[in-house]
Amino acid sequence: MTPPTTPGGQRILLVDDEPRICEVVANYLRRDGYEVATAIDGETARSGLIEFKPDLVVLDLMLPAVSGFELLTEIRREGDLPVILLTARAEESDRVAGLELGADDYVVKPFSPRELVARVRTVLRRVGPKPGAGPVEFDGIIVDPARRAVSVVGVSVELTAKEFDLLSFLVANPLQVFSRGELLKSVWGSSAEWQDPATVTVHVRRIRQKIEPDPQAPRWVQTVWGVGYRLGA
Repeated sequence: MTPPTTPGGQRILLVDDEPRICEVVANYLRRDGYEVATAIDGETARSGLIEFKPDLVVLDLMLPAVSGFELLTEIRREGDLPVILLTARAEESDRVAGLELGADDYVVKPFSPRELVARVRTVLRRVGPKPGAGPVEFDGIIVDPARRAVSVVGVSVELTAKEFDLLSFLVANPLQVFSRGELLKSVWGSSAEWQDPATVTVHVRRIRQKIEPDPQAPRWVQTVWGVGYRLGA
């Protein structure tokens, strides 16, 4: 792992086995004020997660020995650390697989470093605490933006950063129906134009698996066929 520079900013761990990509992207991130450490393989990245304690990980899927998918699985077992995937695979199945494992966003190679920095900025802004925002409750679901905590009928639920953002938006707007495009704009913000609408479908599915007694017959996160989704009761 390369030693971090630009101390004081939020910490980004950049994991990619192509040194040139690491160098270019790290420079762009540092210009934006982030503290950056890089790793060129999965084992080094594992050490970086422990020693560097990043606020966000930019993770290449195609790594030697330990794949990005394996690392993402390990990260999600430990918590909701935001992860943006880098992938040379354009197939929808690979993107969906990363989202299913809990990635917050993905970028397909080749990409613009400026685009990646914008996505990093957006993800970190959305996972940051919202000063002054109090808990919101609807039909047994309580969302606390300041603590980024969720409970369902009194039981604490662990969500990834983007799952939290999506559920928080729905709880704040109960009974309203939103299309996938509207949810992308409202929850993913400035990165919505780069997102596949399937991103919303995947996150809804994961939220249902975590909060619904029966994900196949959801009580709260409901599908409005031909339109989109709503939080119902």
